[in-house]
Amino acid sequence: MSPIEIGLLVIVNVMSIALLALILLHKGKGGGLSDMFGGGMSTSLGGSNVVERNLDRMTIAAGIVWFACIVGLGLLLGSN
Repeated sequence: MSPIEIGLLVIVNVMSIALLALILLHKGKGGGLSDMFGGGMSTSLGGSNVVERNLDRMTIAAGIVWFACIVGLGLLLGSN
């Protein structure tokens, strides 16, 4: 494996963990599995629209980086 492939694999693993954490930080919108596990109770923790928008932006950015690394790995490993 080349150093580029190893670097992309490390980035994919780190971004996967970051995406998992970012997605779990989102507030439940109700009516789904979040209600089953206590997400239906309304709390005032992080209820700000600015916080939600920033969390959305970070999640989208992490998803784009993750997807780009997956595509890059596919191109590198497919050319071998």
